[in-house]
Amino acid sequence: MSELQAARAKSNFDNQFDTYKLNMHIIIVALHRPSKPTGVCRHAANLAQCLADTNEVAQVTLIIGAWQQDYFETLFSSKKIKLIGVDIKNNSLIRNLWFLFGLPVLVNSLHADIVYMSFPFPFLRPLFSLPVVSTIHDLYPYENPEVFGYPNVIFNRLFLQQCIANSDGLACVSKSTLSSLNKYFLNTCLSKHITVIYNYVNFNLISCEQPNKTNLKEDEPFLLCVAQHRKNKNIALLIETFSLLNKQQYLSDSTKLVIVGSTGPETDSLYAQISALSLQERVLLVNSIQDKELCWLYQNCKIFVAPSSQEGFCLPLAEAMYFSCKIVCSDIPIFKEIGSHSCSYFDLRGDAVSNLSQAIVWTLKLPLNQTNDDFRFSKSTVASQYLKFFSSITNNDTLPPYFMQPE
Repeated sequence: MSELQAARAKSNFDNQFDTYKLNMHIIIVALHRPSKPTGVCRHAANLAQCLADTNEVAQVTLIIGAWQQDYFETLFSSKKIKLIGVDIKNNSLIRNLWFLFGLPVLVNSLHADIVYMSFPFPFLRPLFSLPVVSTIHDLYPYENPEVFGYPNVIFNRLFLQQCIANSDGLACVSKSTLSSLNKYFLNTCLSKHITVIYNYVNFNLISCEQPNKTNLKEDEPFLLCVAQHRKNKNIALLIETFSLLNKQQYLSDSTKLVIVGSTGPETDSLYAQISALSLQERVLLVNSIQDKELCWLYQNCKIFVAPSSQEGFCLPLAEAMYFSCKIVCSDIPIFKEIGSHSCSYFDLRGDAVSNLSQAIVWTLKLPLNQTNDDFRFSKSTVASQYLKFFSSITNNDTLPPYFMQPE
């Protein structure tokens, strides 16, 4: 579709759905393996709050695992949000069987208007009595299979294929993700409602609090990275760069590197690297943190660093922009799409350690920019786009694929 055609389609769509269906009941499925909050959990929680704060939505039902209850219960004050904790064994087989057979029974009993899957998992569309929308964060099973390893990636591909084929609509978190989806699933997607809606960044009502687990002293300088311990996040590159900056005395002896993210395939090698470089007192790996503590880290870091080789969206980058952090990130398409003009980019090609170290040194010298006029990730923008998208599906509207792009 040309840009002109897309613009016309979006204009017609906006005119048709200026008034959304009132009193919508939306189900968000966020039952996920990790017992500690991850990007998927925060995406689901932010979207629930975003939609509940609109006049058009009467109720948001969030379906979670019993092991996730403590995290989600602390997040919401809205009476419109209802949590349903599912008490099943938290293992892959039981979860997937429940997605296939238990979820449709629960969803159908709730008499909602639409169900939103917060990440791809297997489900049987004929068992659902209401439309199903799935979010596509990335195409890692195809583009970055080492993230899952073998044979796990085979099942991840099957689940992704099945989810895409059975969904009535697909919400991609970025244009980069949409491009990847088009590359691998063009024929499947031609008949589906597909849109791009960025993640909502929600820190408006959160009071910041200095985290206890970091043992940071008052006014102690630190660099911040928020990423799970996976190879595509390039945490090892960042640690090596931090070591080089210390040897070259570009950083003070008291400067720390704080890495917030859940454990993963790279965890053991990261600890080994930290030990080999004698950085045990300087590099802090924090795998569980409250949102109010993360808020404090964003507000107080000297620089936020995102060195990934591949991402679907990277919510932490959008959050760092929200807090007007000084930002250094890799020069990859998704970061250019999400990042602002104030981000400093470094090249992963060639001597990546030298490139990253130079970008950090240069960015440290820049003045702090306290303005944030980027509304792409705002509550009103994201809520409006989701409501339009949901309305197009519940009204059985026939529109060309890729009809809605982020503003």
